[in-house]
Amino acid sequence: MSRAVVVDAVVVGAGPNGLTAAVELARAGLSVQVYEAADTVGGGARTEELTLPGFRHDPCSAVHPFGIGSPAFDALPLAEHGLRWLQPEVPMAHPFPGGDAAVLGRTIGQTAASLGPRDAPVYRRLLSPYAGHWETLAADFFRPPWAGLPKDPYRFVRLGLTGTPPAAVLARRFHDPKGRALLAGLAGHAITTLTQPFTGAMALLFAIAAHERGWPVARGGSQAISDALAAHLAELGGTITTGVTVRKLDELPPARAYVFDTSPTALARIAALGDAYRGYRYGPSVFKIDYALDGPVPWTNETARRAGTVHIGPTYTEIGEALHRAVTGRMPQTPFLITAQPGVVDPSRAPEGKHVFWAYGHVPRGWHGDATDAVERQIERFAPGFRDLVLARCVTGPAGLAARNANYVEGDIACGAFSGLQTVLRPKLAAVPYATRRPGVFLCSSATPPGPGVHGMSGHNAATAVLRHLARA
Repeated sequence: MSRAVVVDAVVVGAGPNGLTAAVELARAGLSVQVYEAADTVGGGARTEELTLPGFRHDPCSAVHPFGIGSPAFDALPLAEHGLRWLQPEVPMAHPFPGGDAAVLGRTIGQTAASLGPRDAPVYRRLLSPYAGHWETLAADFFRPPWAGLPKDPYRFVRLGLTGTPPAAVLARRFHDPKGRALLAGLAGHAITTLTQPFTGAMALLFAIAAHERGWPVARGGSQAISDALAAHLAELGGTITTGVTVRKLDELPPARAYVFDTSPTALARIAALGDAYRGYRYGPSVFKIDYALDGPVPWTNETARRAGTVHIGPTYTEIGEALHRAVTGRMPQTPFLITAQPGVVDPSRAPEGKHVFWAYGHVPRGWHGDATDAVERQIERFAPGFRDLVLARCVTGPAGLAARNANYVEGDIACGAFSGLQTVLRPKLAAVPYATRRPGVFLCSSATPPGPGVHGMSGHNAATAVLRHLARA
């Protein structure tokens, strides 16, 4: 005998995608219950005192170019629930030996000027066609596969043709090391080699986002994004239960639909899907350090002191080698670092005069070594005296990341490798990638399109699939 339905939809996992899916379903009039294993909501968008009292760190995502540019978030009243985006004066700086830097600025012109006279026109030609068109670009590139024709076919096709080749191909357009290094650093957010297809598109989208929406932080920390989503869900009548680890589908209340903000591996285990995701591959991990500092990072380059994000990798070759070694199971000798310093625009993150700082380098999935010295030597190359400012540090390798968030399988913060067809066909080839072979069971994590990032679009798209399914039921 089947169990009587007590709720329309149950969502497992209260990360940004799970919360967005829950909100979208509640906005459609469904009753929604959310279950989260941790004691607080947030997933990859949390804020905690990891080092010393009064120092508020983001354990995972800290800077949100796709959050402020998310069509899903744009449609929700998150500001009414406390979310405030704070824009650093400079979205991202990429320093070089000798004190110079490439700058990803709020305008195409500012960025182009930082690359020098030979590459300034190259950058302008690459980015100018997309100026003023973020809304249609985001709608087209973050949409579900069945959504029909793009809103802006010309720019959708143009960006596709330009960005489908690897970043290694796109880099050949630049004449000088600064432009190539800037591009490599942007592509490095995909956590894959620079020879992978679509890494060019990743780099371009990050650059376009900076010019159109900025690379902001959330005031008070990334937790503010999750808390705003949770508050809106409560306003709509949805409920969230934390501290509950779901091991089997039968442990959940009877519902018309189940939506999982989990890894495909966890979903297959919980919902008894067997080998449904047998071919799904996880990617490399990162080695992350959260710092409590006695003052701002002493960058040699003045612009880097005003940037919310700083990339550390002085050449295209050095960045490419670090990424290649991590992907192929070897610890990079000199890591490429992505760092964030929210204190340049949000003094609430630390006691007066103090700062929080966030840095990670790429390492093989499941790696158990200690890269602290390698990370700090790399920072010291561009910020001499950095170590003298360290009051405390929280060091987290792949095992710690996986323990903190079960979706980060062996420390893979992207919940799936950016590799081959899996780059665009996550989690597998399917007309509706959010659906599973078990009717009424759906996946909404970053293992589904459009992939990683705190933007809620995987949850939004999955909710659309759920509503379509329930309308047919």
